[in-house]
Order: sequence, then C-alpha cells, then structure tokens
Amino acid sequence: MIIGVPREIKDKEFRVGMTPAGVSELVRFGHQVYVEKGAGEGSGITDREYASVGANMAAPAKAVYAKAEMVVKVKEPLSAEFGLMREGQSIFTFLHLAAEKELTRALLDRKVTGIAYETIQRSDGSLPLLMPMSQVAGRLSVQVGATYLQENNGGRGVLLAGVPGVEPARVVVIGAGTVGINAAKLAYGMGAEVTLLDLSVDRLDYIEDILHGRIRTLVSNSHVIEEAVMEADLVIGAVLVAGAKAPKLVSRELIHKMKKGAVVVDVAIDQGGCFETSRPTSHSDPVYKVGGVTHYCVTNMPGAVPRTSTFALTNVTMPYVLRMADKGVEAAMKADAALMKGLNTYQGRLTNRPVADALKMKYQEAGI
Repeated sequence: MIIGVPREIKDKEFRVGMTPAGVSELVRFGHQVYVEKGAGEGSGITDREYASVGANMAAPAKAVYAKAEMVVKVKEPLSAEFGLMREGQSIFTFLHLAAEKELTRALLDRKVTGIAYETIQRSDGSLPLLMPMSQVAGRLSVQVGATYLQENNGGRGVLLAGVPGVEPARVVVIGAGTVGINAAKLAYGMGAEVTLLDLSVDRLDYIEDILHGRIRTLVSNSHVIEEAVMEADLVIGAVLVAGAKAPKLVSRELIHKMKKGAVVVDVAIDQGGCFETSRPTSHSDPVYKVGGVTHYCVTNMPGAVPRTSTFALTNVTMPYVLRMADKGVEAAMKADAALMKGLNTYQGRLTNRPVADALKMKYQEAGI
C-alpha cells in the first residue's frame, strides 16, 4: 500500500501522523510511504530522519495526497485540503465529525473512507487511540488554567496551590474519564482543592480508591454542577460521548454567576464543548471572556506539546496503520470490530450513528 503523511496545517499544530520508526516498519513490510517535506519539524523530526528509513520526501501536500491510498494525519482535514482528497482514498486521523458538518459533507461527496481515531472502540468501551491525547489534554488543562488564573493574564490572581495560611484554588473537573482523572490528579498534585464530578458511582468509587480519598467526588446532576461551578476558580470540562456532540452542562446563566476572573477550560470543544458559552479557539488566539470568566477552548490542545504528543499518539495508531496496510482497509476492519467502529464515512455513506444523529443527517450501514 502507498501511505501518505502530510504536514498539518491547523493553527499551531506541530504534531505529525507518523514517526520514522513507523515509516521503517511499513517499508520493511514492502509498503511505500510519502512524507511531506517539513512535516515532522515541529515535533523535532527532520526530513533526513524520514529519508534514512526509506520515506519518499514530497512537496507540496498535493503530491502526497495524489500518491497516497491511505493518508495518515493527526487533525481533521481543513477546507484547504478538501480538494486534495479523492474517491476511494482512506483518511486515518482525528475527525470529530459531530461538530464538523462541512467536513462530513466533503468526505461524503468525495466518497472518502474516513476512519476516526476517536471512535475506534474496544468491546470494554475503551477508546485506545483517544486515550494518550486525553491524558495529555487532561494534564495540560490544569497548566493552562493555572496560567490564566494569574492576574497578569486576566485571572483572579490565585495561586493553584495557595501558601501556608492562604487557601488553595478550587478546581472543579466535570467528567471522570481519561481527561478528567488526569486533570484531577495533576491539580491535586499541584496543591489545589479538587472536586471531580461524574454520573457513574462506580467510576467515582474507583477514583476514590486509587487516590485514597484525596479529592472530593460527587455524583453529577444540574444542582451539584451549579453549586460546584459557582465556588470554583477553575472549571475543566472533560465530558465525552464517543462520536457524539458533548452535552451542554454549564449554562450561560451559570457562567455569569461564577467568580470574576475565574477560568474555564473546555477540553470537550472538539465535540462541540460542554459549556454553553464555548466556541472553538486556536493556539494563536486561545482565550476570550464571557461574564468576566476566561474561556480557553483550543481545539488541538496537545499540539502545544507536539513532541510528547506525536510519540504518544503514534505508539497507539501505528499497529492499526500496519494492519490496514498489510490486509487492506476493508479486510482489516472486517477482522477487527474495534477498528470497524472507527469507520465514519464510506463510499458516500455516513456510517457512524452518533455523528448522523448530531448532524441530523442520514445514517447508513457500511455494508462491508
């Protein structure tokens, strides 16, 4: 198979879809890899490193797409890339189609096979390709929140850890999945007073056990959310419904009741966000205020630490890439139910039901 790795063009997105080690494995098994020149520079990977393991270096991106049977990326294709995709081509990347109607239509119109990292799901419900980026985003959310709580950045002037004789910041994390638990652990480790909310009592019991009761856990409902958010200095939105739009759990009215200079970090923004006041932002222009509350809603948070993120992501994506390259995309999906759940678009059909529901579009079986 011919695999293409283009340079990411999303604002301040310096991750890359494949490392030289991945290229080396593909070449060893007889596949061809075309990497766009400069694609790895933001992650500290040179063109020479790719070429030394057998990659064909190409430019511009059009040349990579023209050759590739399967394109391996990090972030969803942007409008400038829509015209580069062609019928029958496979795109393997984060797609987040529930919040991307224009991209969804482009994939359908061009009859592209769209396989989304974030909807590949094992039988136990885990999301193996989303997990490492959720770990990064969860930890980053606390760093970002702490930064924007500083007065010079428009915040309340609160130190996350406090000091002896002065109380620490109050951090509320909504959602106890991978993002939430990583955020809660780091916030606690930095000395904050942490409250973690989730619908699942079993999940909260597990977290109480592994953290030895060091953070407060509450079963989530509208009343509990309201009380916790109004007291918070930093609120981290960490909810996820696989493939679907995130539920709006914090209303505009509640945002206006928060402390002035408080911060919200919406990690769920890729799926539409869980604050009613959320709108996507970029690393170049990351924050805005509503009701005196700073909102950080960057849609590619892990791109801020590209080297860590690239290697963490490719650790989990490469086994799937190798499988699809060796067997062919359709055969690989037939043999792996988890990978089949990653299929979002196929031959002009929208094949992911939560995405179809979120976009109010027609769902169709793939028929593979």
